[in-house]
Amino acid sequence: MGDCPNKVKENRNDLAELLPADCKIQWLDQVHGNRVVIINEQVDTLIKADAMITQSSKIALAIMTADCLPILFCNENGTEVAAIHGGWRCLADDIIFNTLAKMQSRHHDLHVWLGPCIGSKAFEVGEEVKTTFIKKDELFNQAFTENSLQKNKYFANLQLIAKIQLQQLGIKNITSLSDCTYSEKEKYFSFRRDKITGRMATLICRN
Repeated sequence: MGDCPNKVKENRNDLAELLPADCKIQWLDQVHGNRVVIINEQVDTLIKADAMITQSSKIALAIMTADCLPILFCNENGTEVAAIHGGWRCLADDIIFNTLAKMQSRHHDLHVWLGPCIGSKAFEVGEEVKTTFIKKDELFNQAFTENSLQKNKYFANLQLIAKIQLQQLGIKNITSLSDCTYSEKEKYFSFRRDKITGRMATLICRN
């Protein structure tokens, strides 16, 4: 909202030039939900969802973030890929489970990459967020650290929340880039830091 349409188009065209020949980008209208879509062919219309899966080549799945966690999936043979917009609401609403339920690959054959997001020393949340996850499993306790300066406030670790969920679903091959979008101002956009800001695009394309 508030972006210059021509500038957005220009940036996306520049990004497309970095991809393999004839590869098209699929964008989403991300709504912080848990809807997952299967992409068989690229369409210009924005699809309202927060995760997508494809087995088609020449389609790059794009996730936009500015503090939320981008999550990418690829199977062992590179024939199926997926991308998730991992905000805390999406994770709380089981978007990882929903994505895996729609993938045809076996869980232990998947490789997962967790991208940069707001870090565990910067992502302050209320007690209700912590309670949402603790009700699912006490394991999520380790993903929250009490803020000693603010009553009923906690620092949440988005990457750890995602890792716990992935491991519970049988995924062991998990790598991550632990950069903090909030703290690294020269490198990343951050909505929580700047309010009015751009977005990073994280893409994955099958071979």
